[in-house]
Amino acid sequence: MSYGQQPGGPQDGPYGQQPGGPQNPQGPQYPAGYTPPRPMSPEDQRLWATLTHVGGIFFSLVVPVIAYLVLRDRGQFIKEHTRQALNFHITMAIAYLVAGLLCIVLIGFVLLPIIGVLVIVFSIIAAVAANRGDFYRYPLTIEFIKQ
Repeated sequence: MSYGQQPGGPQDGPYGQQPGGPQNPQGPQYPAGYTPPRPMSPEDQRLWATLTHVGGIFFSLVVPVIAYLVLRDRGQFIKEHTRQALNFHITMAIAYLVAGLLCIVLIGFVLLPIIGVLVIVFSIIAAVAANRGDFYRYPLTIEFIKQ
């Protein structure tokens, strides 16, 4: 708040001052009744990371998007795995679109099954790595979602 402004004016957010003002040394203040998500246990993080990779095989972008939005604040392991799965499936969706357009010149009919096999193979490798508790980076992936 700058000199001469009244508290509670348009510069203040719904829960007080905007970031950059006086900070609470005890951590962030949340509205009444809200509790931040608790971190998952390592076993639960491994399970959900595995399910995210396997779900991407059957439901393409739907499972990684939902998993990333819902689970990213529950632990670093699950955040990294859902981010990797989401980036991979966005990249593969673009590849499917390009291959679909290339069906006009017949090369797309060769590319579509190859992309399908890549999705299955890399997702299974990622699911196994997640189940072991290892981090995994998909090959051939454009990194749309960064840390």
